Amino acid sequence: MAVFKHRKRPSPWQNLSVQAKHKWLLPFFALEWLWSWIAYLLSGWAFLEVLENIGTLSVLLAVISYFMESGDRLKQKHYQAWQVINSAQSKGGSGGRIEALEELAADKVPLVGVDVSDAFLQGINLDGANLLRANLRAADVRGGRFVGAQLEYADLTSANFRGGSFEKANLRNAVLQDSDLNGANLSGADLRDAKLAKADLRNTNLRGINWRNITDINLANLFGVRNAPSGFWTGRNKRGLYPWNLIPNGKLCLPDNDQTAQ
Repeated sequence: MAVFKHRKRPSPWQNLSVQAKHKWLLPFFALEWLWSWIAYLLSGWAFLEVLENIGTLSVLLAVISYFMESGDRLKQKHYQAWQVINSAQSKGGSGGRIEALEELAADKVPLVGVDVSDAFLQGINLDGANLLRANLRAADVRGGRFVGAQLEYADLTSANFRGGSFEKANLRNAVLQDSDLNGANLSGADLRDAKLAKADLRNTNLRGINWRNITDINLANLFGVRNAPSGFWTGRNKRGLYPWNLIPNGKLCLPDNDQTAQ
C-alpha cells in the first residue's frame, strides 16, 4: 500500500492548541502538529515519490524472482535430502533419513536402489514410492507404510515390518527371507517370484495376494494368517509345489519329494 500522498497544509497552532482540554496534553498536540508539518513539506518532494515507486517495483521483482527460482529451490531440497541419506548409509539409527525419504517420495522422486540397510525407519510413510532394487536389509521399519509402492527386486532380508502396510504393493522378485511381517497387511500385494523362506507371517492379512508364483516359502511361520486366498492351504502353485504342509509349530514347509516338482 502506498504511503506517499499529497497532504493538506496543517492548521495554525492556535487552532490546534485550543483543542487540548488540559495543559498537560499540549506537548502531545505540539508533537503531532510538528510531524504534520514535516509530512506536509516532504509530500511535495518528488524524490520521495520516486523512492516509493522504486520500492514497489523491488517487491514485484522479488515476487517474480521467487517463482522463477522455485525449480532450483526444489532441486536444492532434493540434493540435501540425498546427502542426508547417503551420509548415513550403513549406519544405525535414523540420521534424518525418515524425513528425507518421505520428502523425496512425496515429490515423486524415484528411490531406485536406495541403501537404507540397518536403518531405524519406524513409522515411515512411503506410500506409492518407487523403491525398485532398494536395500532395506535388517532395517527396523515397524509400522511402516508402503501402500502401492514399487518394491520389485528389493532386498528386505531380516527387516522388521511388524504391523506394516503393503496393500497393493509390487513385491515381485523381492527377497523377504527371514523378515518379520507379523501383523502386516499384504492385501492385494503382488508376490510373484518373491522369496519368503523363514519369514514371520503370523497374523498377516493375505487377502487377494498373488501367491501362486511365490518362489520360496519354506519354513515360513503362517500361524494365525488371516484372509488367505482360495486354495492357499491345499492348492498347488504354478511351480508345482504341493501340498502345503502346516506342521504343529505353525511353520510351513514342503515335502522332500515335491522340492523338484515343476
